[in-house]
Amino acid sequence: MGYKSDIEIAQETKLQHISEVARTAGIDEKYLEYYGNNKAKVSLDLMKDMQDKPNGKLILVTAITPTPAGEGKTTTTVGLGDALRHIGKKSMIALREPSLGPVFGVKGGAAGGGYAQVVPMEDINLHFTGDLHAIGAANNLLAAMLDNHIYQGNKLNIDPRRITWHRAVDMNDRQLRFMVNGINGRTNGVPREDSFDITVASEIMAVLCLSSGITDLKERIARIVVGYTYDEKPVTAGDLKAQGALTALLKDALKPNLVQTLEHTPAFVHGGPFANIAHGCNSVLATKCALKLSDYLVTEAGFGADLGAEKFFDIKCRIAGLKPDATVIVASVRALKHHGGVAKANLGTENLEALEKGLPNLLQHISNVTTVFKVPAVVAINRFPTDTEAELKLIEDKCKELGVNVALSEVWGKGGAGGVELAKEVVRLCEQPNDFSFAYDVNTSIMEKLEAISKKIYHADSVELVGTAPKQLQQLEDYGFGNLPICMAKTQYSFSDNAALLGTPKNFKITVRNLKVSAGAGFIVALTGEVMTMPGLPKVPAAESIDVDENGKISGLF
Repeated sequence: MGYKSDIEIAQETKLQHISEVARTAGIDEKYLEYYGNNKAKVSLDLMKDMQDKPNGKLILVTAITPTPAGEGKTTTTVGLGDALRHIGKKSMIALREPSLGPVFGVKGGAAGGGYAQVVPMEDINLHFTGDLHAIGAANNLLAAMLDNHIYQGNKLNIDPRRITWHRAVDMNDRQLRFMVNGINGRTNGVPREDSFDITVASEIMAVLCLSSGITDLKERIARIVVGYTYDEKPVTAGDLKAQGALTALLKDALKPNLVQTLEHTPAFVHGGPFANIAHGCNSVLATKCALKLSDYLVTEAGFGADLGAEKFFDIKCRIAGLKPDATVIVASVRALKHHGGVAKANLGTENLEALEKGLPNLLQHISNVTTVFKVPAVVAINRFPTDTEAELKLIEDKCKELGVNVALSEVWGKGGAGGVELAKEVVRLCEQPNDFSFAYDVNTSIMEKLEAISKKIYHADSVELVGTAPKQLQQLEDYGFGNLPICMAKTQYSFSDNAALLGTPKNFKITVRNLKVSAGAGFIVALTGEVMTMPGLPKVPAAESIDVDENGKISGLF
């Protein structure tokens, strides 16, 4: 039997006018700024007017360490939001916006899958409401103002060799990782080495996602460190007098975007840094707004729990004053067998031995969530047709040994109806007391925080600072940045910083090669291993399969 593609399912769905979706969420039309019939931005006045309303329950969806076999984290998030409505609960979901780089690179889309999607799927995966373009423009205006300042006399005494602010473009393009610009004559600027990040890696993205409003946004932008003077003092966007203009570019992008699921559950899709670069989830404003509008808010953090969930708890919840009520850890039999050493081509065959070998990856994520962060958890098994009863029972038995229940999720094929069991368990967990905790005290030293994340969450033996990182650590503490949270930039494919080490690696160290302050966002980025802030396209990019017909109908997104 053939299956419809994600985009075919999405295009066959009759969408409600976004005003109807807003009415379901309890949003008065006066707060809506329409982007066509199916999308709207929500005025920031809504949050001001709702500030005295109680919050609903906050549910984080995270996952095991990602594999090529697929886990289904976004699909589960969307399906759970729909499933909660199936059992009579007032729910919403809040997701990050997709980046064009992965859409045209390896993913082909990021709006869920099957019958658990946010729509309009094509719009969300492409330009949407233009937020990412605004972020890119703001990033590059700051870069232009910085280089212009140097060209026009360099009153601030900026050392061109110590500029930390990169240009940005929302596309995977390895050609832009390293370059020399400002060449071919004096009027073309001051020659220097430069580079591009993908837009979602820009600190502007993190700043937008973590801001509580326009004033906070402007203040955070002013604090962004763009480089250092010849005498090694930090230079900020505020020193360049750039904060006003950048905020003007971002004022509309700051407003959350309202869309819907296939089953018309209200959904905010807003912001979107990757979890190995920034905080990895939707904006604080979208989350807080949805918490006021719903009794149950389902949200998601990027990649596995060691990256996305850790940053959600240690950065977002800390900065925004949020307290999660439950965590869903998504896994699949196929992915766990991959962690157990099975090749992708053989994942459809029952293999209890490999499954048992791969299961510790899931169990370690569970333990991290429930014992380090102390948040109640449920495991959602994203069911595939090839999964056997024996394999499912093995996972259930092992999870129960940790006091965590397993719920089969069939939302890909059945929508919300396939997630009712999961929804009931989530509701039960939300009523449980929890003693939510962070992985580290933010007021300890940078090294102590690096060690806490590496040892408690990754289960590494130690942390080693290499190259310029020891000097950078000392400078950051000297500049007064030592009390900021840590954003670990690490491969998503392993608990370690080596992508090839699957399962639950032991006897390894985390190697930090660069420490950089994102003073506007409010954290220190620690680059580990070979993580890059500008990905490249694969040998066969998803873009080769994306097309549009004479009527404007898009195909190939998935």
